[in-house]
Amino acid sequence: QLVESGGGSVQAGGSLTLSCAASEFADSSSCMGWFRQAPGKEREGVAGVSGGSISIYDKSVQGRFIISRDNYKKTAYLDMNNLNSGDTAIYYCAAKYGGNCGDWAQFNNWGQGTQVTVS
Repeated sequence: QLVESGGGSVQAGGSLTLSCAASEFADSSSCMGWFRQAPGKEREGVAGVSGGSISIYDKSVQGRFIISRDNYKKTAYLDMNNLNSGDTAIYYCAAKYGGNCGDWAQFNNWGQGTQVTVS
């Protein structure tokens, strides 16, 4: 089970931090990731992080977003900075075991999503 929190509304240029509490996926073989889906668009991968905290980002957020995880707390985070209207979307936490954490299509466990609105 994955439960997101931390979404909300923010002005352009502002920051938000999303959290994802997991019931498992704390070991080194797991990947945790963040995806987003904007209105009228397909869901896209934003960032992924391995159990050893190696991270990968989509180029649209590189340098602005930071993904991290705390294996003891079984929680992943997404620090979002310098937000713009293009970042408005429902953000989903996802997880999987094994493989490349940037292989977005292989994530098979999903949270319910949290809305982020940038105006």
